[in-house]
Amino acid sequence: MTQLIEIHPENPQPRLVSQLVAIIRNGGVVVYPTDSGYALGCHIGDKKALDRIRQIRDLEKDHNFTLVCRDLSELAFYARVDNTAFRLIKNNTPGPYTFILRATAEVPNRLKHPKKKTIGIRVPDNAIAQAILEALGEPMMNTSLILPGQDEGEVLAPYEIFDELNGRVDAVIDGGYCGHEETTVVDMTTGYPEIIRYGAGDATVFE
Repeated sequence: MTQLIEIHPENPQPRLVSQLVAIIRNGGVVVYPTDSGYALGCHIGDKKALDRIRQIRDLEKDHNFTLVCRDLSELAFYARVDNTAFRLIKNNTPGPYTFILRATAEVPNRLKHPKKKTIGIRVPDNAIAQAILEALGEPMMNTSLILPGQDEGEVLAPYEIFDELNGRVDAVIDGGYCGHEETTVVDMTTGYPEIIRYGAGDATVFE
């Protein structure tokens, strides 16, 4: 049974955040708001939850998953990054950007790109997402909520997401409107920034 949980977008209620974190820790799949739209999330170590997300999104095996983080304090644990790249990432987080980096051995293989061994890192500028990550105490596996057959630019309200995914996810957060544009994706694996996808946020800082 899917829960629809309404959380205040600016002042998330700790009780409701704790409720959602418990669902994640117990292997649940959740829909939550970020600064560029709603996303699907699960515990970083839960293979079954990740497989459920693959089914919901109908994803290919080479899909590049993202670790959504509260800040950059654990970046070196999950990704290899030099000082120049770190400064550039730090200057633009939190924000609607996904940075592609070479993953460390600590990242489960199922989360890495199968050939490139990379991982996406993202620090969202959204109060609900930040509250969840702080309470969870570790990054969360993340991918944008784009359903098979969904028209480009189509924005689903939380109750519509609930109707579409009822019984397929464990919780849908209603955090109000939070944007509808995918993140700008920046590849940082070659020593200089390369924009892979233009999206939300100012991309000129990486050009």
